[in-house]
This record gives sequence, C-alpha cells and structure tokens, in this order.
Amino acid sequence: MGKRLFDIAASALGLVLLAPLLLLAAVWVRLDSPGPVLFRQTRIGRHGVPFTIHKFRTMRVAPGAALTVGADPRITRSGQVLRQTKLDELPQLWDVLRGAMSLVGPRPELPCYVELYPDDLKREVLAVRPGITDPASLAFSHEAELLAAAADPEREYREIILPAKLRLSADYAARATLATDLQLIGRTLLRVLHR
Repeated sequence: MGKRLFDIAASALGLVLLAPLLLLAAVWVRLDSPGPVLFRQTRIGRHGVPFTIHKFRTMRVAPGAALTVGADPRITRSGQVLRQTKLDELPQLWDVLRGAMSLVGPRPELPCYVELYPDDLKREVLAVRPGITDPASLAFSHEAELLAAAADPEREYREIILPAKLRLSADYAARATLATDLQLIGRTLLRVLHR
C-alpha cells in the first residue's frame, strides 16, 4: 500500500513539474517526422494482464524488428536525443498514475518474450507491477550496443540477455522495499544525469 501511494504521489508530481518539458518533447517529435507523438505498445503487466505502455515516439513509422539494435536507421533525430537522455520514457509516468506500472519494478516485456519465461520466474516477476526502472534496466542500459555486436541479435536477446534480466528482476521482486526503490530511483537519476 505504501509503494502504491508513493507511486501515485511521485508520478502526479512528476507530471505536473515536467509538463513544460513533456510539451516541448511532444512538439519536437511531431515536427521532426510524420506520425503520432506517442508510441503505444502492448506489454505484459502484473499477474500477466496485458496493458498499453506509452513512450514518446523515437522511430519513423515503418515496419521493423521488435528489438532496437545499435544505430537503428529507423531512429529519428529527436528520437536519438530522447533515447540517450531517457526522456522518451517520461509518458510512462501516466502509466504509473493509472496503476498499470510502478516507478520501480521489472521492465514489462512483449508477449512473445514473456512466453519464454520459465514458470517459476514468471510467477515471481509478474507478481509485482512492472516499472520504469529496475536493477536489470541499470545493468543492461547498453543493451542496444550489446545486440549490435551480436551475430544474431534476436538469439542473443532470447538466450543471453533475457535470462540474465529475468534473474535480476526476480531477485528484485523477492526483496523489494520502499528503501530499495528509492535507492534504485536515485541510481537511475544519476545515470540519466551522467548521460
């Protein structure tokens, strides 16, 4: 209950304080390339319930792979900056406010990748709300570069990166407290500022 109250208060405050930045980012995305301002995608949330995640659109509207590998040519000029600074994630504050996500929790995956979760880890990871940040996000902040260096990015993600992220997410879910969440939020903000 304390975690949810913290999420509501922090996400509402964030949306209010960051409103000018959100507006500027939205205008830039809209002017930079044709298409919607927001990118919407179905992800798997708490207890395996699908939900729609929101981000600022950072790619041209075109068919392509689910994974973003290295300097993906679909990424727009505004998208490069938004991705590097993680500002593309800010619309997820709305997802936190409406209860689909938490500020801290395992990153929500696409249904096709959740199907690969071993049953024991699936129960643990999906027992909590997915989050904007978590230990796996910090450990794999350079994921696009790792995939770019792989001979088969999809296989690298499925067989190497996803299992490692799952173990970190399950460990977080088993030990999460408000204190650990605050620590992870602090580490995330420092990482963003360092970028």
